[in-house]
This record gives sequence, C-alpha cells and structure tokens, in this order.
Amino acid sequence: MLDQAFFYLFASVILLGGLLTITRRSAVHSAIFLIATLLGIAGLFLHLQAEFLAGVQVILYVGGIMVLFLFVIMLVNLDQAARQRQFNRQWWLALLAAAAVCGEALYGLYRGRGAFTFPGAVPGNMPPNTQAVGNALYQNYMLPFEVASIMLLVAMVGAVVMAKKRL
Repeated sequence: MLDQAFFYLFASVILLGGLLTITRRSAVHSAIFLIATLLGIAGLFLHLQAEFLAGVQVILYVGGIMVLFLFVIMLVNLDQAARQRQFNRQWWLALLAAAAVCGEALYGLYRGRGAFTFPGAVPGNMPPNTQAVGNALYQNYMLPFEVASIMLLVAMVGAVVMAKKRL
C-alpha cells in the first residue's frame, strides 16, 4: 500500500512538473519545473531500488545539465530571442508525433494488461545495484572508463578555450 502511495506521489510530481515546464512563459520557471520533474524521476528510480540511476539522475542531470541550462538562459538575451521569428512551420510534424503517441496509447489500451509482462521480484541475495555497477566499471571495464573520462576532460578544456577566445 505504501509502495503505491510513493509511486503515485512521484508520478504526480513528474506529470505536474512536466506540464508546468511546457506551459510557463518564463524560461527560468520552466527550467525550475524541469528540475522538479527530474527529481521526481530520481525518486521513481529509488522506488525501483535503482540507486545508481537515481544518483546519476540527480548528479548529472539536475546538478550538471540543468545548471548549464540556467547559465545559458541567463546569458541569452531573451528579449531579442522573443522578437525573432518562431519555428511555426513544423506544426504538421508535431501533429504527426502526437498522432503516433495517441496511436500507441490506444494500442496499449486495446491489448490490455496481459499483453505487457514485467520482470519478477529481485531475489534477496543479490548485491545492491550500485555495488554491481561499481564492480563492473572498476574491474572489467577500467580502461574504457578511463578513456571516456579523459575524452570528457579534453572536451571540457576545449570548450573553455573556445569560450575564452570569444571574450
């Protein structure tokens, strides 16, 4: 019973945050509501006992990407951007995407509950999710992990150098 209450709580936070993200006129308010949506998704990951994904969601998306979005929103001249011509010529593509999503939802309702199977419960003797991911990263995939980290560091330094030249 408590599991369902938490699921519905996080689902309502996600839905309300997503709705408020796309309906606010202020870009800063939209970014704040997107942060609330991402935190709700992290809560759902915790509810599913996926601690690593919840941590990545909070650290990477809420902590990193959204801070970057907020910096970009603050640096862009929104008054000038509001006066520019908007991309309203692609309404047919949005209509097609909305029709596809509605079709998928109707198909799911038509097939019923028995058409979709979910995995069973996790056995109690399994190691925690974060521990298994950490062991795999640092034992079996150490070299690719370090190569990816060096590539990200080089990209970060390159972005700082390129931004420095523009100033």
